[in-house]
Amino acid sequence: MQLQEIRQLVSQDMAKVNQHITTHLHPEIELINELGHYIIDSGGKRLRPLLVLLSANAFQYIGDHHIRLAAIVEFIHTATLLHDDVVDASLLRRGNETANAIWGDQSSVLVGDYLFSRSFQLMVEVKSLRVMELLANASNTIAAGEVQQLINCHDPDTTEERYYQVITDKTAKLFSAASELGALISQQSEVTIQAMADYGLSIGIAFQLMDDILDYKGDPKAMGKNIGDDLAEGKPTLPLIHALKNADAKTKTIIRNAIIKGDIENMPAIQAAINDTKAIEYTYLAAKNYVNNAINCLSVLKESPYKKALIALANLSIDRCD
Repeated sequence: MQLQEIRQLVSQDMAKVNQHITTHLHPEIELINELGHYIIDSGGKRLRPLLVLLSANAFQYIGDHHIRLAAIVEFIHTATLLHDDVVDASLLRRGNETANAIWGDQSSVLVGDYLFSRSFQLMVEVKSLRVMELLANASNTIAAGEVQQLINCHDPDTTEERYYQVITDKTAKLFSAASELGALISQQSEVTIQAMADYGLSIGIAFQLMDDILDYKGDPKAMGKNIGDDLAEGKPTLPLIHALKNADAKTKTIIRNAIIKGDIENMPAIQAAINDTKAIEYTYLAAKNYVNNAINCLSVLKESPYKKALIALANLSIDRCD
């Protein structure tokens, strides 16, 4: 099952989510609408709201809270993208100019703040303290992950443990919350709710591991960014951490200096070290293990097209080129 087939399963729900997003930006303030639509409509896969919809439908949820929650999750994700691009001084995302490159850092940060606060306004409408607790904790965890990533930047002594903590908090937590929401609003057992949270967390980690592989191996046109962008920002991702640990002394010095300086001048030597130490294979195997774990978590679900879609989505988190 390909992504288009998965989307088709919930196409009517997703159309309602898109309408909800459009309605709840801010028609009175042109900058919020213009910038918000630019980043939301810039070609993202809508994976996180897709998880909310698939999860809710897998449990045969009846109601409309899943529509509102999927939009809220997308608002939170969009806010983090706006803030990320400012922090990283990024000029390109998904092959397009970033919002901060067009409107400036101040506008991007403020609209990101607006989307965060708007998401909490919309949460209140669900009238569930449990839902608010889940999304509030997820938002706080994501912010903590951003801070920890900033601490890790330009630090060649970053360990795998610290790296995994960042991607778990910064990326995987919102995948986890999105998957958990469907079970939560469907009033499933605590065991089932936790299984869906674990499913989302696992595919979120796998998704980020693949992103980090593609930074050294991907097609720049397909990715919408350049090879080595993470290194240029001084980010020690898993392929680099593994290469640094297993390279010869001379190459270790080159990699350490590149991380410290955010320097890609020696990129050919670094890519050679990544190949020689089989860092890509090491990272891919880790991602595959997380996908297998995610699929195992879905044993709590009855057989249905939505379960098949969730399994397929887990596999697609690593079987992709962008």
